[in-house]
Amino acid sequence: MKHFDQLFRRLVAEGLGTALLLAVVVGSAVMGDRLAGGNAAIALLVNSIASGCGLVVLILAFGAVSGAHLNPVVTLSEAWQRNLPGALVLPYLAAQVAGAFAGVAIAHGMFGEPVFAAATQARTGAALWWSEGVATFGLLATIIGCARTRPHVTPYAAALFIVAGYWFTASSSFANPALTLARAATGTCAGIRLADVPGYVLAQLAGAAAATVIFGWLYPRARQETTAGATVAGGPGITRAVPQPAP
Repeated sequence: MKHFDQLFRRLVAEGLGTALLLAVVVGSAVMGDRLAGGNAAIALLVNSIASGCGLVVLILAFGAVSGAHLNPVVTLSEAWQRNLPGALVLPYLAAQVAGAFAGVAIAHGMFGEPVFAAATQARTGAALWWSEGVATFGLLATIIGCARTRPHVTPYAAALFIVAGYWFTASSSFANPALTLARAATGTCAGIRLADVPGYVLAQLAGAAAATVIFGWLYPRARQETTAGATVAGGPGITRAVPQPAP
């Protein structure tokens, strides 16, 4: 019973955290678009700042419960690094995807949009796929590198990378498969056509895999066990190092 209660708390944290993340990302995109008067730079600035601020808060709020992954590639990377039991991977992914769609519905409700609407915004092509691979690589590199060297700054570093990613990538740095899929259900400026989702997700998986391999090698563990959580439009998490007893 205690194990089930702990698992349920983790899944609620992942689902609720991801829902709030999508509400921030989509909601700020809609607000920025409506207030910017056609100025795309101002709209992007609003969206990026709100998303980064929201991400830090959500990681700090949910990190102690589930690790605040809020992002399937973070969960997969954590399992690959043996920081997360394999049995939790599918439940985490399911909670994140369900939460992402709930977050879109929450944002739509705040702005008078239909609960869900098919996205029509085209986001495809080699440049955007490459951008998503780079964005996700950078996010996971930030999470792993900070988690193994300066755990206390991980939430802030990951959120700052996401803010930067909005501006230096052509795709505006989705870097999160759950977020990408859910944004196919919004007809607002935050949307992505469902047909374009697979290209983004494959690029994100490739970027995450490359970062996990390279940064796992760059920062080998030294007599300690590290557990990390993270997110995105990304996402990061809270990490703590547990010293191991001397032999």
